[in-house]
Amino acid sequence: SNLLFDELVELFRSGNDVVKGNCAEVMKFISQENPELFLLYIDELIEYINYKAPRVKWGIPESIGYLAEKYPDKVGKAAPKLLENTNHKSTVVRWCAAFGLVGIAKHNKDLRDELIEQFNQIIRKEQNNGVKNVYIKALKQIQKKLNP
Repeated sequence: SNLLFDELVELFRSGNDVVKGNCAEVMKFISQENPELFLLYIDELIEYINYKAPRVKWGIPESIGYLAEKYPDKVGKAAPKLLENTNHKSTVVRWCAAFGLVGIAKHNKDLRDELIEQFNQIIRKEQNNGVKNVYIKALKQIQKKLNP
C-alpha cells in the first residue's frame, strides 16, 4: 500500500465537498498512471459515483474508466450507478459517465453485450454530440476488437 495515496483517500473520505472534488480530480490522474494503488479502494469509490458534488461525479467515473483495463471485473459493479448519471442534466456529468461506461464495456466481457444495448439506447436520446461520440467511438473500437 502507498501511504501518500492512502492519505489522499482519507482526505477524500473526510473532506468537505470542495476537498472531495479536488481529491477526485487528483485520483483521475493517478488512476491513469498507477491503477494498482486503487485496488483496495475500488468498491468504496464506486459508492461515490452519484455523490452530490459535481466534481466528484466527474473525477470518480473517469477513474473507473481508467481502472477498467486492469480491473474489469472489480469495476463492473459501477455500471448501474454510471448508467444513472447518463440521465443527468449536466453534460460534463454525462460525458464522464460515458467515459467510465465505455471503459467497462471494452474490458469486461460479461457486461459488454448488455452495455452495448444500453449505449445504442443512449445514442438515440443523447442531445450532446460530444457525449454521443464517446459511445459511438467505443462501439466502433469494440466491433474492431471482436471482428479484427
